[in-house]
Amino acid sequence: MNQAAAIATATPSLGEAQRSRLILCLLCACLMAYWLATSASAMLQDPDSWWQVKVGLDFLENRTFPVVDPYSYTFAGQPWIAKEWLGQVFLALAYRAGGWNGVVTLIIATVSLTVFLMGWFLSAWLKPTLAIALAFAAALLIAPIYTARPHVFTLPIVVVWTAMLFRAAQDERAPPLWLLVLVVLWANLHATFTLSFVIAAFAGLDLLARSGLSKPALLAKWVAFGLLCPVVSLMHPYGVKAILATFTVAYGNEAVPLILEWRAFNAQEQIFQEAVMLLALFGLLVSRLRIGWAKAVFIVFALHVYLTHLRFVYLPFLLIPLVVAVEVARQYPSVSTTTWLAEKRDGLEKLFASRFYAICGAMAVLLVGAVFILGSAYQVAPSPKTAASGALAYARDHQLSGNVLNSYNFGGTLIFHGIKTYVDGRTDQLFLGGFTKAEDATGRSDGKPLLEAQLKKYAIGWALLTADDTRIPFFAELGWKRAYADDDAVIYLPPGA
Repeated sequence: MNQAAAIATATPSLGEAQRSRLILCLLCACLMAYWLATSASAMLQDPDSWWQVKVGLDFLENRTFPVVDPYSYTFAGQPWIAKEWLGQVFLALAYRAGGWNGVVTLIIATVSLTVFLMGWFLSAWLKPTLAIALAFAAALLIAPIYTARPHVFTLPIVVVWTAMLFRAAQDERAPPLWLLVLVVLWANLHATFTLSFVIAAFAGLDLLARSGLSKPALLAKWVAFGLLCPVVSLMHPYGVKAILATFTVAYGNEAVPLILEWRAFNAQEQIFQEAVMLLALFGLLVSRLRIGWAKAVFIVFALHVYLTHLRFVYLPFLLIPLVVAVEVARQYPSVSTTTWLAEKRDGLEKLFASRFYAICGAMAVLLVGAVFILGSAYQVAPSPKTAASGALAYARDHQLSGNVLNSYNFGGTLIFHGIKTYVDGRTDQLFLGGFTKAEDATGRSDGKPLLEAQLKKYAIGWALLTADDTRIPFFAELGWKRAYADDDAVIYLPPGA
C-alpha cells in the first residue's frame, strides 16, 4: 500500500488529522497574503506591468486579437501577437475592478493559492508543519518574480501539473486526462506553457525508471498523453504561432543579454538563493537520500534553467521539493505524513479539528477585510521610476508632438497612456534585427554618432529619459535643451523647439 493510500485509509477525508492539515495550509496561505500585502507596491516595480494591463484593456474594448504591432512607431505594422492574452485580460479585469489595487490583490491571491497548493501536496508525504514551512520558504525565495504580469498566474498550474504527474508516475498509473485542461489554460496565460511538455516527459522517465518496459500498455498511455500536450496547446487564438513565438526567446535573441530577468544567476545578488542551494547540496551529500536517475536529471534541468535565466527561479524552489518529497518521506519516516497520522493529535490539532468551520469562516472574514482595506484605505501605484507621471503631465500640458525617443523603462507607461514607443518590453517579438543592439550601443561612451543617426532616422520630436540614462550628456552636446526634469525622468527637446 503506498503512502497516499495509507493516508486515505487511516482517516476520513475530513477527519481530525486532515482538518488540521487543511487549516495549516490555509494559515500558511493567509500568512503569505499578509506578508505580500505589507509590500504591495513592490509588485508594481516592473515597467512591463503597464503594457500588460493595456493590452488586456484594449482586448476587452475591441474584442480582437492583434496580429501586428499597434503600440510602437519603430516597428508599427510588424507581426506581433498577444500570445499571453488571457493573463493580460485577467490583469485588465482586475484593473477595471479596483485600479492598481485590484491588480495587486489578484497577484496576492494567486501567489497565496500557490502556497496553499504547495503545502497541500507536500503534506501528502511530509508532516504538515514541515510541509508548510517548506512551502512558505519556497514562496519567499521566488519573491523577485512576484510582479503584475501574466507569468504569476501559471504558478498554481505548474505546482498542480508537476505534483499530479509525478504522483501518477510514483503510483505507476496513467496521467489524469483532466490535466490537459491545464495545458490549454497555461498556453493562453503565458508563453512558458512549453515547460508542461518537458515536465511531463520527466515524469514519464520517472515511470520508465521504476517499471522499465514491463508495462507496455501503461507506457503507451503516457506516450499518448505526452503527444496530446502540444496538440491541445494549439487551442489558442494564434494556434501554432504561440508555440513558435516561444522559440524566439528560448534560443536567444539580441535583447536577452540586456534584460535583467533573462540574465544568468549572480551569486552576489541572489545571496539567499545561493545559500539555500548550497545547503541543499550539502544535505544531499551527507545524507543517504536516493532519488533515482530520472528525478536527478530533472533536478539538474531545473537548476540549469534557473542558473541560465533568473526568471525561472521558481523551477528549482517550487518543483524540486514536490518531486523529492516522497523519497524523503519513505527514507526518513520520522518526518512522513504516515508517522504523523499514527500519532495522537495534540491540543492545537484537536482545536483545529473541532473548530474547523469556525476557523475557516474567521479566515474568510479576515481575507475579505484585508481585501477591503487594501482596496480602499491603502492605495498602491506603479513605481515612479517606470511611471514618469510628472514628465507625461508636462508633455500633455505643453502638447509635445512627434516621435518620442524613450528609455526602455518608460516604454510600458507610454503604451498605457496611448503614446507610440521607440522601444518597450516586447522584445520577445519586436525590436530585433539589430535594433536592440543599436539602442544599447547609443548609451556607450562612443555612442553619440549612433544616437544622432537614430534621431534623424526616426524623426525624433522629443526624448523621455530616465534620470540615470547614459545618453543624457549626448543630448546636451547635440544642442538639445532640457525642458523638464525630476528625480526619475528627464525630457529633452530638439534645437529650435
